[in-house]
Amino acid sequence: MSKSALKKKIHLIIFGTDTPAGKAFDVALLVAILVSVLVVILESVKSINAKYEFQFDVIEWVFTVFFTIEYVLRIYVTKKPIKYIFSFYGIIDFLSIIPTYLSFFIGGAESLLVIRSLRLLRVFRVLKLTRYLGESMHLASAIRASRRKILVFIFAVLATTVVLGTAMYMIEGGKNGFDSIPHSIYWAIVTLTTVGYGDISPHTVGGMFLASLIMILGYGIIAVPTGIVTSELTKTNQQISNIKCHTCGLVGHHAKAEYCYECGEKLIRH
Repeated sequence: MSKSALKKKIHLIIFGTDTPAGKAFDVALLVAILVSVLVVILESVKSINAKYEFQFDVIEWVFTVFFTIEYVLRIYVTKKPIKYIFSFYGIIDFLSIIPTYLSFFIGGAESLLVIRSLRLLRVFRVLKLTRYLGESMHLASAIRASRRKILVFIFAVLATTVVLGTAMYMIEGGKNGFDSIPHSIYWAIVTLTTVGYGDISPHTVGGMFLASLIMILGYGIIAVPTGIVTSELTKTNQQISNIKCHTCGLVGHHAKAEYCYECGEKLIRH
């Protein structure tokens, strides 16, 4: 088999989902990810780790080597390696293997391996749910478009909590638990977000009145980001196309996109 034919075959197995070999590879990959994440979780339990520490280390390195080979192969068979490396999945694939190697230099870095759970997003491709992945891209685009408005909104909320927290400090004072402005601001944030831990509460009539206003204000504030994102979603839906990548099957590219976000292949427009 020639080098180009071998490269094409590996590409079909790794990125393709329409062939038996491609489906088997993706399912095996998901199982490996699940098991590796489970090992990291169990390893954090001291009683279990003390008993099976050596076995966990062996399993962890086996999976790391497997994922490293897979990552290198993806770069090798992709026509535009840079696009894959800096794509969402490419970054996640890299982050899923680097913690084990960092553990040689940084103690406890292997705990970061739980990031491998993000690779489970590949289940969208395995189960032919690419249209849902496309919808998630719509939402991501809307959030990016809304970020400035949301940042301004968050800044306004933070300023409000500072003012309200300071006011509560002046009304209640240290004798009722509001012993500092930062502590009072913490209370204002907890109350405004309707979390209400109950570790500190007002005792005076003025304090209760202000707390009531903050609670009511909290319900209104929750609705604002939702409205901002919804508005941008409406605009984004007009910018996202239903173009399907002929290689990996990803749907939901930007209307002006020339290459696939998943595998870097050039999109074919009909």
